[in-house]
Amino acid sequence: MSAPAPVAPDRATPLLVADGLSRRFGDRWAVAGVNVRLAGGRSLLLAGHNGAGKTTLLHLLAGLLRPTAGTRALGASPAGRPARVGLLGHRGQHWLDLGALDHLRVDARLLGRRYVRADAEALLARVGLEGRGREPVRQFSAGMQKRLALARLLHLDPDVALFDEPYGKLDGDGVALMDGVLAELVAAGKAVVVASHLVEHVAVRLDAGLLLDRGEMRWVGAAADLPAALAEARR
Repeated sequence: MSAPAPVAPDRATPLLVADGLSRRFGDRWAVAGVNVRLAGGRSLLLAGHNGAGKTTLLHLLAGLLRPTAGTRALGASPAGRPARVGLLGHRGQHWLDLGALDHLRVDARLLGRRYVRADAEALLARVGLEGRGREPVRQFSAGMQKRLALARLLHLDPDVALFDEPYGKLDGDGVALMDGVLAELVAAGKAVVVASHLVEHVAVRLDAGLLLDRGEMRWVGAAADLPAALAEARR
């Protein structure tokens, strides 16, 4: 694909910019020539079949993978500091023998912040884990672990929030919780990127859409039009 247009172009100063972002594993290009420009208060939906490159792209945007080619850059937050990036992956990455409160305490130390237990308990209550903060995470269901991952992301307070299949393993209440959090993050001026197979559900909630096919940008446009583009690509 030659010179793909940037996704979600915006005149506002962007928080996240990818220019020709590419990653190769051996002879296979998992992501090839992706361009993204996303300002605060804007959101992007990534879609594509399994193996299309969505997770690899998120890891590149998060800075967890080094690109083979192209660049990824972060802007400044409204506070003037470099933008913070947070990724909610489809795997929890928790310490199974620690409780939820312990996770937030350790995270606060790693972030150089003061740990306030009352605030941590309020955050757990916000994600539906009220009263469960001292239980070892190995006793949590998959849905509860996803809720803890969400609490840890919110605790980071990222300027750029990346979500990889955020609705996986959540019940109906959890899906409603995730919907509300995504809306709150955008309203708070965060840049939000979501990769999800629930395209029709998410498309009406986000701004821009990007369809990946074998790592390339096959289609870009309004998120509301992405379900139709995905259906056409499957023919």
